[in-house]
Amino acid sequence: MAGGTRKSRLLNPAAYDAMQKLKFECAKDLDRLQFVKENNDHYRGDVTALENGSTGGPIGGEMVKRMVAAFENNKTN
Repeated sequence: MAGGTRKSRLLNPAAYDAMQKLKFECAKDLDRLQFVKENNDHYRGDVTALENGSTGGPIGGEMVKRMVAAFENNKTN
């Protein structure tokens, strides 16, 4: 997907802004804002997948934890 956005991969493309907001909230809470792609526009192709995963991976993991918790809270209500 050269140069384009990945909005089409969301089941609901309108949720893109909400996902971006959640990503920034999680990164801020984890003190990892410098690893959010939108804040880090320099080339990172020379960095190993392991290093990229260890720097940005916790953000995605926190996002998933929060989405699961929100789903479970809505399911019980």
